[in-house]
Amino acid sequence: MIENAWLIPVLPAVAFVLIVFVTRKFRALSAATAITAMAISFIMSVGVLWEVIQQGITMEHPREIAVPWLKIPESILTKELLIEAGLLIDPLTAVMLIVVTTVALLVEIYSVGYMHGEKGYSVFFSYLSLFSTSMLGLVVANNYFQMFFFWELVGLCSYLLIGFYFHKDSAAQANKKAFITNRWGDFGFMLGIFFLFLAFNTFNFGELSEAFHGYENVGFLTLAGLLVFIGPVAKSAQFPLHVWLPDAMEGPTPVSALIHAATMVAAGVYLVARGYILFASSETTALVIAYVGGFSALIAATIALAQDDCKRILAFSTMSQLGYMVMAMGVGSLTAGMFHLTTHAFFKALMFLAAGSIIHATHEQNIFKMGGLRKRMPITTWTMVIGALALAGIFPLAGFWSKDEILLAAHDNGFTGLYILGSVVAFMTAFYMFRMIFTVFWGEEPEGQHAHESPPSMTVPLIVLAVLSVVSGYALVKYGFASFVYFHEPHHAEPNIVIMVVSNILAIAGISLAWLIYGKKVISAEAIANKYRAIHTLLYRKFYIDDLYIWLFDHVMLAFSKAFNWHDRHVVDGVFDGIGDLTRAAGAKLRFIHTGSLQNYALVIFAAVVLIMLWMAAPAIGGI
Repeated sequence: MIENAWLIPVLPAVAFVLIVFVTRKFRALSAATAITAMAISFIMSVGVLWEVIQQGITMEHPREIAVPWLKIPESILTKELLIEAGLLIDPLTAVMLIVVTTVALLVEIYSVGYMHGEKGYSVFFSYLSLFSTSMLGLVVANNYFQMFFFWELVGLCSYLLIGFYFHKDSAAQANKKAFITNRWGDFGFMLGIFFLFLAFNTFNFGELSEAFHGYENVGFLTLAGLLVFIGPVAKSAQFPLHVWLPDAMEGPTPVSALIHAATMVAAGVYLVARGYILFASSETTALVIAYVGGFSALIAATIALAQDDCKRILAFSTMSQLGYMVMAMGVGSLTAGMFHLTTHAFFKALMFLAAGSIIHATHEQNIFKMGGLRKRMPITTWTMVIGALALAGIFPLAGFWSKDEILLAAHDNGFTGLYILGSVVAFMTAFYMFRMIFTVFWGEEPEGQHAHESPPSMTVPLIVLAVLSVVSGYALVKYGFASFVYFHEPHHAEPNIVIMVVSNILAIAGISLAWLIYGKKVISAEAIANKYRAIHTLLYRKFYIDDLYIWLFDHVMLAFSKAFNWHDRHVVDGVFDGIGDLTRAAGAKLRFIHTGSLQNYALVIFAAVVLIMLWMAAPAIGGI
């Protein structure tokens, strides 16, 4: 199966081509084509995981298959350039393939019901297939250049899917914002890998890993690592390049589940894991990664406390959990970061799809305009409750095991401040998630609400993801995830009962406070908001970071643009237009000597000959 692993990203690409050129007019056939291709990719991914386990392929001894794609011989001016197209199969790749194909398959099945009746139905499934190809190609890449190619393709697919409702101005603005913001990250990523190539003459992960051993220029590795890390900062919505993610909720909800909860935003975390040796080679880089992740987790959780749009709450929750993963990588635990990425993919995809089920039934996204849905939508209710409990880290659901692994890593590696920060974020996460749960499902039902449960094509994926949200964490612990995905050596941290108990107490406290305020309404949420109006407004307006960026764009970037435009119009064009005008004027005068009369030309030639002869004879005449 490993030999044919290249088919895993190719099959969705084939589906994309078939839908665009063959089945586009046949809606059901287009959906079936996309789902069939993804189902086969999922089965092959399971086969790859099985062979990785059976063949004893480890993180230190991966399986690599590559062919030359571009080769430029060495010359006086350049070194030899070799770029490969290849596969790197190891436990990290195998786990990520399972995550991507599982979520993608369930989202495509869910989309059959959710997108029913929408214009562009076939186009939507073609975009999903193209995105799956991009993400899977990124996962199996054996070198930075190939990864960057698929990284950019992922960005393109994100642009297309966020702006799927292109007739809405908000969607058109959101996809532009996502595309432009990610360009900043991609530029840093590109510079970083070019610096690595100039220093080590290779893009290959394995060859770079060997080259880093014994390399003494830590300053250069710090610079290259920080530049490459800018890519994940944008793609995984970390501060300060996080502003695109909440706006990306303008896309259809299945897009939010697939791209902005489980896969695309996880690409940044996967990149850090794949190139972990680069980031671990510099203590400065690791510290930056840890504190960027921790701060992002905190700021996103505080903003989520004051939001009223269900998808935006989940978007900030995603940013916060991605911050957890990035923080785990920074404090020295690749295992904890990837463990949380895996479990989070299941319960966050579940919550987005459950939110989509609610929106599909109520045509509303404001949580305070919903209520009492537990009676009308029991499957959606209880699957979303399971997802929220997993996200809050309640024992024994999936989020409990992976979140505590991150807190344990921060505590044991001496990052006490980040451990405390992570614990505070755990409390806030439980509070804002159950603020939404109690309001939407247990709140007072608004007049005129006629919600009903979603069709099986939507509820079955919810049930599957709910089961995974319950069992995946314990299953991964039991079957040795820490001895499967790791850096240098297997991770064997002893469980810390105190950390487990404290994190659960904090989560239960957050849920209880949410129940008192939004369930029983013992405490008035409105009174609290009015008393702390300034703080509430600050959180609701997302710390005015978007406003700051708009101001900088309008008053700084556009000012520079206007200055360059003036310089182009008046200086550049003035100089070159002046030269052009002079040339045209000279030409206008000189063209009068071209009369077209042979007699005139002969006379001019004769006169010239006479003058030349006189000039040549002048010295002799002077000598006489």
